[in-house]
Amino acid sequence: MALPIILYGQFERADRQTRSLVAENFRHHDWLVAQALSSLLEHTEVSSAQDLNAALEKFSENGSILKLMFRPKLKTGNPGFFFIASAPAVSAQQTGHDLDILAQHGILKSLADSCSWDKPVEIRYRQVNGTEEILTSIIPINNRLGCWALVSANNSSSILSTAFGRPYWQTDNVRMAALIYLIFAILAGLIAIRVRSALRHFRRVSHEIRRAGVGSAAFASRNILPELASAADDFDRLVRDLHHASSNIRRTAEENAHAVKAPLAIIRSALEPLKSAIPQSDQRSQRAVQLIDSALARLSTLISTAQRLGNDTADFIEAPKLHINLTDVVAECLRNARDISVSRNIRFVRHLAENVLLAAPDGILDIIVENILDNAISFSTDGSTITTTLSQSRGGIDLSIEDEGPGIAANKIDRIFDRNFSFRPGTKGDAAEPDHAGLGLWIVRHHIEALGGAVTAMNRAGGGLRIQVTLPGNGW
Repeated sequence: MALPIILYGQFERADRQTRSLVAENFRHHDWLVAQALSSLLEHTEVSSAQDLNAALEKFSENGSILKLMFRPKLKTGNPGFFFIASAPAVSAQQTGHDLDILAQHGILKSLADSCSWDKPVEIRYRQVNGTEEILTSIIPINNRLGCWALVSANNSSSILSTAFGRPYWQTDNVRMAALIYLIFAILAGLIAIRVRSALRHFRRVSHEIRRAGVGSAAFASRNILPELASAADDFDRLVRDLHHASSNIRRTAEENAHAVKAPLAIIRSALEPLKSAIPQSDQRSQRAVQLIDSALARLSTLISTAQRLGNDTADFIEAPKLHINLTDVVAECLRNARDISVSRNIRFVRHLAENVLLAAPDGILDIIVENILDNAISFSTDGSTITTTLSQSRGGIDLSIEDEGPGIAANKIDRIFDRNFSFRPGTKGDAAEPDHAGLGLWIVRHHIEALGGAVTAMNRAGGGLRIQVTLPGNGW
């Protein structure tokens, strides 16, 4: 877009200089013609109009249009100027029309002043035949008979392709260049539209494959731009690699769980006879058996959680992404939580925006909300309140769950989303109880970050803990 503007300015300056040189050449030529006519005009009383026309014809071979006007010198009165001769010669009818044009452009009024000094004029007007005529100069020739005025005009717009008497952008060269540039601009625009359409199609295909999960859909078979064929093949290989990776994750999680659960079952079965064999008076042995039983329960919980997490990770890669109404998910989780906590008289307050939609694998959002609510319920006292707020804005989706529990120490709040971290008031150090393996909030963070969001925790000013979840609102 900048190139034609820059070139136009450069060429316009060059044309302006050319016009100046050509105009100066015309004026000099016309002055020479006037000097050559001076001797002939001294004896005009014996010269006929045909002689004057013939003389002018000799000086108009370069395309100049010459008109000879005469104002006789009288003792009294001012008779004005008479049209004497012209080259090329014109008919009487055309002479009247030419005089009207000269009068229309104020040239006839300038003839009297030209008898005192040369007055170059550059005015554009049309001849009878429609060709363009540029007035370049009026040169006076004073002699004993009166004042002669040589009016010289030239079809100068065709000389050196200059733009005499009209804007530079109206010249044929500029118009032709503009037409060529316009054609190329249209071609470039069509190419850009074609490329943009192909890229949008490629993006739409990739979005569909991403939303549908790694299945049978392929980039290469749906690509319409040959230049992207190799990129489409690479994307297909990447999708196949992801499919293999998700299958390996799922298979490894199941195999590991099966491999560990069998020995755990054997240990648990072997532990039962020991419980019966140890006398109640042997407190130390009883404590050891209890610790082994608790460790087995915790280990079993960890194995089940690890297996579920592996399956969830594979689902993120492989399962289709559905448009899920997060409002309905949160409302259902709150109903279940209220039913579970009815005996503790915990009050659930909710502020939920309607129809908050999010693209995610099926069941992932349920796990996130359930784990946060389970954590809030476990720390809440009987008769307390849990407040859930769901809102949506241009910046994304915000989910906040607040409880009225004891909160958490400032030096530990950054660790609550770490794996295997569980701190309960009354427990020793960071040791976790069997029912609290420290995986709930870690799974929450894992799933939220996989969805492209973030989760934070903060103590409430009035006591309790707030879990703040932010999810992208662009369909992910």
